[in-house]
Parts: sequence; structure tokens; C-alpha cells
Amino acid sequence: MDLNLKDKIALVTGSSRGLGYATALQLAKEGCKVVINGRDEARVKNAVERVKKETDTEALGLVGDASLPDMPAKLIQQTVEAFGGLDILITNTGGPKPGSIDSLDEAAWQTGIDLCLMAHVRLIKSALPHLRKSAAASILTVTSVSVKQPIQNLLISNSVRAATVGLTKSLALELGREGIRVNSILPGWTETERVSELMNARATANQTSAEEEAQRQAAEIPFGRMGQPEEFANAAVFLVSPAASYINGAMLQVDGGSYKGTL
Repeated sequence: MDLNLKDKIALVTGSSRGLGYATALQLAKEGCKVVINGRDEARVKNAVERVKKETDTEALGLVGDASLPDMPAKLIQQTVEAFGGLDILITNTGGPKPGSIDSLDEAAWQTGIDLCLMAHVRLIKSALPHLRKSAAASILTVTSVSVKQPIQNLLISNSVRAATVGLTKSLALELGREGIRVNSILPGWTETERVSELMNARATANQTSAEEEAQRQAAEIPFGRMGQPEEFANAAVFLVSPAASYINGAMLQVDGGSYKGTL
């Protein structure tokens, strides 16, 4: 299937590694001009070099923390200055600090809100003037299956990402008349650096090994394994592409069937 992505311009935040990188790479393979973003300059540079080596398209690296109040507008401006517009915005951010109601202080909550809600708000708000000029405008927020099925010890993520789902659905209703599609992907357990960090934290708390914790988590998934970043990326790229032109306001689970609810 031709996804009609050739020469489209896409900004993927949090894309120097993990789900974001896999998505940026797949977009580039489909012919998109991609902007890769992350906080670590060396990682961003390496990610851009890898994309250029594996594909035939243009890639730009922008260093910056999308959770900082002034950074989203800068990232959008630099993208437009480099490529002349914007068609696709994928708002992907890292995960907040794990913990319980007793262990998390107010500063941790505020950091989580900036990271998992306000970064999406600020990026989308800054991007809208440019997306309104695109004939194939699409926004994808990356949240988590935890918005439907809370994950133990991830209280901030469970809470704040749910607000981003509310934002996504509201914007789908608000912007649909302008031809701008807004969707979200709810990834489940996927083999990324972030998940490795969580497994290490569990191992420390439970006096086990990270491998044991990963095996225990994988056993709860119908496939008996965690997902691969490329499996997430394939779904994300389809969802932002013109091939998905009538999909708007969707909250797509990419979790191997681990969510146990029916709705």
C-alpha cells in the first residue's frame, strides 16, 4: 500500500531512541522529510546519521527538552525554517518518575504534567498555524495503555497521560472540520530503554533481576512477549499517513492484546 508520505514533513519529538526513533526511521523509509528531537546532542546526531544511512530522505536533528515551556515553539519554528512547512506532528515524550502517592512530591507531579501533558499542548498549539496550511495535516500523541489499565507504581503516568487522551479526543472534534486529524497511540510493554529502566527499578525493589521482571511482565501478554519498537512504528506511520484519511479521534492500543477490557 502506498501511504502517500513522500516529501511530507514530519516532526517527531523524543525520537533519538526508542519508539520515537523507530517511528522517525519508518517515516523516512516512506519518503518523509523527518525532524528528530531529543535532549542529548550526541544521541540526536547519531540518530540522524543512522536515518540518513538507511534511507534516501532528508533528516534534521534538533536538540531540546520538549517539556520546557519555551522549547516546543522553538522546535516548530526550526522545523518550518528548515523544510518550509509541517504536515505531521508526533508528540512523544519520556515517562515521568515512578512511585506511589506517598513517595511522589509535588515537584515530581509538576514535572510529570509538563512532560506528559503540557508538552503536547504547547507543541500542538505552536504547530497549528503551519498544519492549517497542509493538505494532509495529522497529529499523533503518544500516550500509554495505562490510560485504560493503570500500571502499578506509575501513578503520575497513569494520571497525566489520561489527560492527554482527553486533549486528543477534544482536538479531534475541534479540528476535524479543518481537515486536521488528531489521534493517539496507547503503547503497551515494548522493548525500549525506558522499559529496561523500569525493569531495573522493579528488580531493585523486589530483590530479583531485570531479566526475571521482564519475563514476568511478558507472561501477562497474550503473545508471551513484549513488543518491538518497529511494531509500534508501523502502526504510527499508517495512522499519520493520508492512507488513514478517515481515522480521527482514535485511541489505538498497540499492546499485543494485554489490555483486558472490552471498551
